[in-house]
Amino acid sequence: MTRREFLIAGGVMAASAPSRPPNIVLILADDLGYGELGCYGQKQIATPNLDRLAAEGIRFTQAYAGSTVCAPSRCALMTGLHTGHARVRGNHYPDVPLRPEDITITEILKKAGYRTALVGKWSLGGLSTTGYPTRKGFDEWFGYFSQTHAHDYYPDLLLEQEREYLVRGNFGTKKTVWAHDLFTERALAFIRRRPQPFFLHVCWTIPHANNEAGRDTGNGMQVPSDAPYSDRDWPQPEKNYAAMITRMDADVGKLMEALRETGQEQNTIVIFTSDNGPHREGGHDPNFFDSNGPLRGIKRDLYEGGIRVPMLVRWPARIKPGQVSDQVWAFWDMLPTLAEAAGASAPPGLDGISMLPAWLGRPQRNHEYLYWEFHEQRFKQAVRMGDWKAVRNGPGRPLELYDLKADPGETRDVAASHPEVVARIERILAQARTDSAEFPVREGKSG
Repeated sequence: MTRREFLIAGGVMAASAPSRPPNIVLILADDLGYGELGCYGQKQIATPNLDRLAAEGIRFTQAYAGSTVCAPSRCALMTGLHTGHARVRGNHYPDVPLRPEDITITEILKKAGYRTALVGKWSLGGLSTTGYPTRKGFDEWFGYFSQTHAHDYYPDLLLEQEREYLVRGNFGTKKTVWAHDLFTERALAFIRRRPQPFFLHVCWTIPHANNEAGRDTGNGMQVPSDAPYSDRDWPQPEKNYAAMITRMDADVGKLMEALRETGQEQNTIVIFTSDNGPHREGGHDPNFFDSNGPLRGIKRDLYEGGIRVPMLVRWPARIKPGQVSDQVWAFWDMLPTLAEAAGASAPPGLDGISMLPAWLGRPQRNHEYLYWEFHEQRFKQAVRMGDWKAVRNGPGRPLELYDLKADPGETRDVAASHPEVVARIERILAQARTDSAEFPVREGKSG
């Protein structure tokens, strides 16, 4: 039975169904680094609402994105497959669309009776493709035309369902409507309508840069105001960057307040994470705020700073507050985890496993390994196996090996001292992937 046949045949069935399925709010930031929230050690950017979210649930210290750039990371999140098996393995223009057989968590939840909504950025299929949000399980959709379109915080057009939405305040030279205010308004309205149960996917693009504006002006960090950092002696792009994150934090607070006001707080799972590590774009320097914290690397690296991300999970009805967990897991675990939490079954053949036991304080089955591949410039691969982390930065290049327990910053390559570990990981690298016509292995640039 194929995964599509599994779903159509009614394969969504009770797995460990709670008495009442939880609502789910999955918030995805864009290019937010591991070290950019106060609860992860940030000292200069204020994030009080996210810090409170962490204190009221679980803060994971070893959670990983699906990739080191946007589209493949979101594909792993939605489909439960890592980038060795997923449909989308890199950023691409136009966006590579999901196919009908690429089952998403949204389709599973919709089949289980959830009302589903998405606001913001969707990188997995544009209008008239099989990957368009309304064809992948979303009842309601409001956001950007494409991944590239999502660079612009002041667009004059957005998409609402399958039609254009005119942002009239941005028609002239004086832009007055910041798209993320519209996304937050739509998310709040959805919560206040109290659909039961619901799945709300909030995909803000903060703090991604407007790369095109950055190239033209030197400052691609678009935000209505640089408050509360206006008086800081910082470069303007950094004031804007910090203001974007603090503004997003305030919007998280608004979502939480809406859940409280509507009496939905106790049985709503709220998840906050980021699609990859911090960027060096739009005039922003990731070293300015120590955006990757103690980790090495940034966006487009397969070192920890490119793929290890903040991950906060809150569910007052089931999750004890004040927890910090070193459970190792990744975006492709989200589908089976949320399916189990909702009382549904995940389709067969996934790379992900349910992390619900870890969320609920029960014994957790662990991965043998986590795998990533990346296709920009040259083909790169990475594996985490226990505390070992291996990175290969191009075909034919030596395998670097790091002991993350002793060296989380990946400063000491110990491959020469552990040939047996290197040999085992080489076998994993050879077996963990299938070929992709859209993303073939390339030698890429030298150097």
